[in-house]
Amino acid sequence: MDKIAIRGGKRLNGTIRVGGAKNAALPLMCASLLTDDVLTLSNLPRLADITTLAKLLVQHGVALDMNGDESFKGEGCHGLTVSLNAANIENTTAPYDLVRKMRASILVLGPLLARFGNARVSLPGGCAIGTRPVDLHLKGLQQLGAEIELDQGYVVASAPNGLHGAEVVFPFVSVGATENLLMAAALAKGTTRLVNAAREPEVVDLAECLVAMGAKIDGIGSDTLTIEGVERLHGAKHAVVADRIETASLMMAAAATRGEVTLLGARRDHLGSAIEALEAAGMAFEDVEGGVHSRCDNLIGADVMTEPYPGFPTDLQAQIMALLATADGASMITESIFENRFMHVPELMRMGANINLHGRSAMVRGVDQMHGAPVMATDLRASMSLVIAGLAAEGETLVQRVYHLDRGYERLEAKLSACGADIERISE
Repeated sequence: MDKIAIRGGKRLNGTIRVGGAKNAALPLMCASLLTDDVLTLSNLPRLADITTLAKLLVQHGVALDMNGDESFKGEGCHGLTVSLNAANIENTTAPYDLVRKMRASILVLGPLLARFGNARVSLPGGCAIGTRPVDLHLKGLQQLGAEIELDQGYVVASAPNGLHGAEVVFPFVSVGATENLLMAAALAKGTTRLVNAAREPEVVDLAECLVAMGAKIDGIGSDTLTIEGVERLHGAKHAVVADRIETASLMMAAAATRGEVTLLGARRDHLGSAIEALEAAGMAFEDVEGGVHSRCDNLIGADVMTEPYPGFPTDLQAQIMALLATADGASMITESIFENRFMHVPELMRMGANINLHGRSAMVRGVDQMHGAPVMATDLRASMSLVIAGLAAEGETLVQRVYHLDRGYERLEAKLSACGADIERISE
């Protein structure tokens, strides 16, 4: 099993290209199931989750070309270009062996049900960061006319009379449920209104791709989406938006060393209130041609509460905790999204961090110096927090279980090494 060794204390300085957003790419790939034409996506990150979903789609019968469409080459796009053709779907079952590896697999449910009238999808797996039920997905699809039952760990859904428009009011914001319902509603009869919908840039990216495929969607970027169903969607070409979580993670990695980086492809306007929190901690940002420049000379304590977009992302909570562990003063970090997302705390404390947990809040008192230690990643974002801590620490940090990291960060060691980090992957 691979490990990552980091010898800290090196100030980061350089330029990194941010990859395409995994959390945008996965629903976009699922959207290929909505049409029998070719959907071509560029700027996909080379990540384990992309490979897992590709395997799931292929077993459904999607013809997938990872070389993609050469016409994208001259458009300044990077990453993978993938063409997906769902003209000949062989089955509508998403099996446990594939779905258990990644929660986003549940996003095939809406498209399969909308286009074919039936679907059998295993209940998903993913990072163990707390309860993330699919109830909102299922209740929303039922409101659109689906008949749903659970059978031996599978969601068995059918729409014998087809899906129809309805008003779905989410009791709380859910990115996945918004995406599943958005795709299903695109082919439903009549008008669907999604109220209290997620507004994340990844949801906007999906909506814009669906519009390019012929969907009729109003309110993109707001908390109310109105979808007028159409009989058929056609193919399209779409570039995946840059990954805002990778963007902020790399900003914090450089800040932990009191360094600076230019992040090509990054968009500051996609970071929401995360920018405000990082500025409050002493970081400075400047929009430059093709991206964002980030600099940090001194870190100070700051208070953070995770909230739905445009609030501070839960996917950055572990990273900012590692960053603030060496800030001047104290910080309070409150996790309001997931109830079990502090599993990185004991590992950071092994490295000398001063953190006290109080329910869903963590009091972080900055220390002068953290120290390298063997640590173990518990989930995707926790693994990045340990890398950040290792960059700031004195001595060597050995991060184990880096398969979590590979689910969300592409070529991280190479990107950080190019900016001066002493970091390497050790394969056993």
